[in-house]
Amino acid sequence: MHKPNVTVAAIVTYQDKFLLVKERDKHTGEICYNQPAGHLEANETLAEAAHRELIEETGISLHASHLVGIYNLHATNGVHYMRFSFAFNCPEPVETSPQDNDILSADWFSLEQIKSMPLRSPLVLKCIEDHLAGKAYPLSLIYQ
Repeated sequence: MHKPNVTVAAIVTYQDKFLLVKERDKHTGEICYNQPAGHLEANETLAEAAHRELIEETGISLHASHLVGIYNLHATNGVHYMRFSFAFNCPEPVETSPQDNDILSADWFSLEQIKSMPLRSPLVLKCIEDHLAGKAYPLSLIYQ
């Protein structure tokens, strides 16, 4: 039976900026940018996983306001990902302090900057564009 890798991503905004993490791609070794993101772990909800990843990768603790979308990606490395992206609003500028050793830094970028950056996957930009287009689903959509 095929099972996709379930991942979560945090789309964090402050005014017209988005929080991205700088990391080294484990497959290519190249530097790239991603939303704070990672895999769903045992005994946590999808929103809890996004909250945990946000803390681990940026040092910021916020709670999701809504689900932006569910994305299906068959990556070039042959792995199938199902990504749940959540929106987080940061009410004031805060300094980041990544706790995950794989994260080189976490910084704020404009949409125009992001469009010219090496991104971890095409979903990084797609999720931001969907968020800007107003795609928003209540968290209750994915809770029991």
